[in-house]
Amino acid sequence: MAHGIGALPQFIPSPPINSFHIGPLDIHFYALGYIIGITLAILLTRRRWRALGGDPDLVNDIALWVVPAGIIGGRIYFDITTPADIPHVWYGVFAVWTGGLGIWGGVALAAVAGAWRLRKLGISTGPFANAIAPALLVAQAIGRIGNYFNKELFGKPTTLPWGLEIPYQYRLAGGIPTQDLHYSTFQPSFLYELIWDLALAAFLIWLGHRVKIRPWALFALYVAGYSGYRIFEESIRIDSSEYFLGLRLNMFVAVALMIAGLVWFAIAQSRPERPYTVLPPGAADQVSPDAAAAVAPDETPDTEATEAAEAPAAEAASAADDAAAPDPVETEEEHPATPSPAEADTATTHPERP
Repeated sequence: MAHGIGALPQFIPSPPINSFHIGPLDIHFYALGYIIGITLAILLTRRRWRALGGDPDLVNDIALWVVPAGIIGGRIYFDITTPADIPHVWYGVFAVWTGGLGIWGGVALAAVAGAWRLRKLGISTGPFANAIAPALLVAQAIGRIGNYFNKELFGKPTTLPWGLEIPYQYRLAGGIPTQDLHYSTFQPSFLYELIWDLALAAFLIWLGHRVKIRPWALFALYVAGYSGYRIFEESIRIDSSEYFLGLRLNMFVAVALMIAGLVWFAIAQSRPERPYTVLPPGAADQVSPDAAAAVAPDETPDTEATEAAEAPAAEAASAADDAAAPDPVETEEEHPATPSPAEADTATTHPERP
């Protein structure tokens, strides 16, 4: 730290502990961070899903499937992509409390589990994916605080005032290059990601309130935006990783998913408006009219699409009216104009139609 009163700090110190005890329980800050993050994500998703007219309690049901799937998927991805970081004990592949959850693996398996559950309930998946997208970023951001307590997820050596101090034993355990072991402060990439995740979540919420967003489109932007940031992060990280063609494996994953997310967003936004279901079959009768009618600003009806959809019906109705209307010529023949006095006698004598 800097010397002297009022001087700015020269680096961010590492916390002296990474867990605390409650009786016989050893509570790790890494796990606690994800628990808090998941809780905030559920609360935010409940709010956003209610705004779409859905039942907020559905979010709790989906979470029971999504959260375990996310943890399992994240750990599988971590074990596959960073096998050198697996603890050397028989339960090492399962030791999530020591750190090690791959975001992409967690999101992928959680998305599969969530989509399966929603389809089983008869609810459209796309709108729910849009509702949960910002919440996922909030959970990831809070989870990164656990990386700080675990003294992991750091980048290249730096002398910046916000450089993260990493004790020597953690530098060794982190698998950083030998030539960097003598440095003591490193780029706090966990902090960069925390800030980016919260900023991106706020942007997605803001965008959804100002632009007509189609189902899946906001989730696609989440994939593209987060993966785009990871390109930067993978370029500064020096902790252990699998490499391919001289680059970290996750760099290739980040590039591929960023491109896929942007393409996905363009396709989703170009699709025509379609009706979707936010309540299970038969549940609409149990919801108050106000909740059922509530529509988020990002899901307001598309006026142009509505007019285009109503045009054929209007034309059909007009054609039906024309078909039912009497022919003007026949009307004139059946109801001739009143004859003038001069023609009255002729009309009486010769009743033929003019």
